[in-house]
Amino acid sequence: MAADLHAVAAQFFAAPAIKDIREYGTGRVNDTFLVTVAGQDEPRFILQRLSSAVFAQPEWVMENLRTVCDHVAAELAAEGNPGSWRMPVIRQTLAGRDFYRDRDNGCWRVLHFIAGCRSFATVQSPFQAGEAGRALGRFHQLISGLEPARLHDTLPGFHVTPLYLAQYDRVAAAAGRRNPADIRFCHDFIARRRALVHVLEDARKEGKLFSRPIHGDPKLSNILFAERTGRAVSLIDLDTVKPGLIQYDIGDCLRSCCNGQGEEGPLPVSFDTELCREILRGYVAEARGFLTPHDYDYFYAGARLIAFELGLRFFTDYLQGNVYFKTASPEQNLQRALVQFSLAESIEKQQREIERIIGDLT
Repeated sequence: MAADLHAVAAQFFAAPAIKDIREYGTGRVNDTFLVTVAGQDEPRFILQRLSSAVFAQPEWVMENLRTVCDHVAAELAAEGNPGSWRMPVIRQTLAGRDFYRDRDNGCWRVLHFIAGCRSFATVQSPFQAGEAGRALGRFHQLISGLEPARLHDTLPGFHVTPLYLAQYDRVAAAAGRRNPADIRFCHDFIARRRALVHVLEDARKEGKLFSRPIHGDPKLSNILFAERTGRAVSLIDLDTVKPGLIQYDIGDCLRSCCNGQGEEGPLPVSFDTELCREILRGYVAEARGFLTPHDYDYFYAGARLIAFELGLRFFTDYLQGNVYFKTASPEQNLQRALVQFSLAESIEKQQREIERIIGDLT
């Protein structure tokens, strides 16, 4: 880390009050730290440097965050229950800005730490699965009245699966075919499923689905659960909020929560349909008011596609030399790709049961 963390934190807090700064969390994109500060009602804060490799215009990320947080605050106030859902709170710099640019043009921000909560890497119970679904439905419901045009597209092409396939084709052509069995398996897996990548985008073109504000990364580890009650109280990491199809969000939540082995394996992994049932029940209980019949029609497609898409992204990044996702070893993104492809295959094998679960909700 080239930046002087204390000097960066001192842009947001009086320097003598900064007691401790340490790495925090397991995020794959941004650099995240927990800052402890004296003299504050809530002494802990999250300090993050947004990835310049991922976010070409991080100021757009911060504008979206401000727009979404202000909109949700107004919605909660109108409901008369502002404490029922927790949103990140931006701590401004001492100069009154939402972010700070360091001498290397790195973009830093500080968010209030949401205390009394924790996140999980894998679902611990059917109750928690239902809460995860409820969290996503609650978030979608709170932002459903926000005009998509008010949000920047911070990651053009993000969750547009045909574009990831096109990128894979370019990278694979440049990388050439290598012989190891796992690499051959990934190439073959992708080749056999090329036709499925257009399913959601075709539905959008046909007017069956339409853009709404979405979270973009509603995996289990981005859901906060109250330590005392176990209820979901927040959906964090809003950097990927943008206009998009809610089916990508629903699919991502299912992909993450219904894989008991976790995103790093071991192989093979399986998709838990009982957890799927609880997640969708929780989601629909919160989101039913704005869902259309076509939305339900594409729940299964979203779950299958997003697992395939993430595997495709991991494998493409591996072929490129691991330039997007953080890795602890050169082969980690290949392993991640194999996990997601295994999960996609498990989803395919259980299509009839998953569609029956969806049908019971309508």
